Amino acid sequence: MKKRPGNFHLAIYILAVVGALLLTFLLVRNGAGDVMSAVEAARWGVVAVALYHLIPLFTDAVSWWVLFPKANRLPVRTVFWMRWIGESVSNLVPTSSIGGEILRTRLASLKGTPLGIAAATVIGDITLGICTQTVFTLLGIGLLIAATGKTGIAGPALAGIPVAIAAVGGFYAVQRIGIFRILGGFVARFARDPAWSSIIAQGGGIDDGIRAVYSNGRSIAICCVSTMASWISASVEVWIALHAVGINAGFDKAIILESICQGVRAAMFFIPGGLGVQEGGYVVVGGLLGIPGDTALALSLIRRARELAFGIPGLLSWQFSEGHRLWRNRSLAPVSEEGV
Repeated sequence: MKKRPGNFHLAIYILAVVGALLLTFLLVRNGAGDVMSAVEAARWGVVAVALYHLIPLFTDAVSWWVLFPKANRLPVRTVFWMRWIGESVSNLVPTSSIGGEILRTRLASLKGTPLGIAAATVIGDITLGICTQTVFTLLGIGLLIAATGKTGIAGPALAGIPVAIAAVGGFYAVQRIGIFRILGGFVARFARDPAWSSIIAQGGGIDDGIRAVYSNGRSIAICCVSTMASWISASVEVWIALHAVGINAGFDKAIILESICQGVRAAMFFIPGGLGVQEGGYVVVGGLLGIPGDTALALSLIRRARELAFGIPGLLSWQFSEGHRLWRNRSLAPVSEEGV
């Protein structure tokens, strides 16, 4: 009997369709032909953006790497590979952004890091990433107000600061109180199954790992600085794309587009790959900066082309790794059976 997809997977597929419809609407409204002509004319920009992306990707890897306790710290090249795979899954696989983060935890665990530590470093990386992105988005809003003179934007932005602080603070607080051990105990109490005892032990390991991660102030500081450097360096991709489509813009416009559009995409994280959401952000923010809708969409599609250029090889590398691990386990199985 064929297994029916769960409610979670069904919701993800529906959200992906909604995003695709939004993207289609934006293309039709702004002239799909004009948009594609702009992308084709910027061919060198697509290549340049893809090659440059190695820099922010490496910076992101370092941000995560420093959070590993020294006793469990993997080589930088291994963390870079895992970060690449996680980003590829988040951008291209319809699992929303959480799929890549879960995979990063699994890959780190397979490489020998205790599961609690692996999960803790990923959760810490996500938390600090949200903190720095909030600051980066506020910087972009400030630059947008300065560039356009639209002071009316300041009110909603300032009103959103307490909400953002409360959200980040709450996310941090529940981690420090040992939320994963509590959740494990809650599930085990209602399941009343001895098999769930492993969840309690695993949840406690994650909580202990999170406390260990946050107790290292130096690593936290380096992670924040490195993550902010990654956000700013990613703006160079937008700056390259702007010049590729014929807009001689300053770096401040690149920061505005990157910070606000990625902030919107992060807020709508449940839309797989930010499909349609990112494009809508480029059109709206680009319009405020005087960038025509078709050109703004071309900028977003250049970013999508970069995601494909990095993401497809990343997914292939992941599948090759999984296949190699499966083959190795199967080849060792007969040896283990003979030895019994």
